[in-house]
Amino acid sequence: QVHLAESGGGLVHTGGSLRLSCAASGRTFDGFAMGWFRQPPGKDREFVAAITWSGGRIFAADSAKGRFIVSRDIAENRVSLQMNRLRPEDTAVYYCAGAPGWRTTTVTKPGGYDFWGQGTQVTVSP
Repeated sequence: QVHLAESGGGLVHTGGSLRLSCAASGRTFDGFAMGWFRQPPGKDREFVAAITWSGGRIFAADSAKGRFIVSRDIAENRVSLQMNRLRPEDTAVYYCAGAPGWRTTTVTKPGGYDFWGQGTQVTVSP
């Protein structure tokens, strides 16, 4: 059974950095697309970034480009999201998600993922 567990959230001031981690277990993840999404207070869940388990494909939302870096560590079965130059509008619950394949039409959509972590809160103060 697939299990995804996020960690690394917290409170940071504007301009600060956080590194989120997603520990993946329960099966092999070869061929998987691993995504990061976030859900700001009172808003819908939105795409942040995605990476294939092989690392060969990466895609990021415009809001993340130039500030956030998604990576994976196959040896540790872990996907990470390095977030730099954080802004108050980055405040959200951040989720790790997994899909058994990279599909261009759905990689940015929550419905394109079958497995989800429990989320980790990121709060950026002004």
